[in-house]
Amino acid sequence: MADQAIKYLLDVAFGLLTYALLLRFVMQWLRAPFRNPLGQAVIALTDWIVKPLRRILPGWKGIDWASLAATVLFQFLWLLAYALIFGGFTLAGAGIAFLLAATLVALVKAALWLLVIVVLVQAILSWVAPDGPLSGLLNALTFPFLRPVRRVLPPLGGTLDLSPLVVIVVAQLLLMTAVPYLETAVTAMFLG
Repeated sequence: MADQAIKYLLDVAFGLLTYALLLRFVMQWLRAPFRNPLGQAVIALTDWIVKPLRRILPGWKGIDWASLAATVLFQFLWLLAYALIFGGFTLAGAGIAFLLAATLVALVKAALWLLVIVVLVQAILSWVAPDGPLSGLLNALTFPFLRPVRRVLPPLGGTLDLSPLVVIVVAQLLLMTAVPYLETAVTAMFLG
């Protein structure tokens, strides 16, 4: 029971920071507006680490390297905390290399989950509050993924847009197939 509580606390603490940093990176990469409640919350949660890192890792060609580095760092620390608290393998030898590779796989998984959540929220809010305070942000985050689908699959009857469903299904398929394959491959490569 204590293990579950500790795991839960680690997931909340590291998950909040990792997902906030990932969202900040994606928002800047896709040039999404930060002048909205969610954007301001992301800045408030992440400025303490991103601003100092920008002195070392300035942005370049539209990529916020400081946010990306902080995202990787917190995902790595999340997995390292699991390894130190719950064990399962040694940090000597290939342990650190395994954690680095597992960090990248976990970030792919997190990015796919972030995509699913953002597309789902955008689809729901487009029905309920299409001009709400988050509409600009959600549109900026989802249109790069929805646009290619809309070229192939135009709205049915002129109004029913299935592109969010297609993007969510594709992301879920990647979460069910590609991510477990990558997790298995990383485990076999370093620990097998």
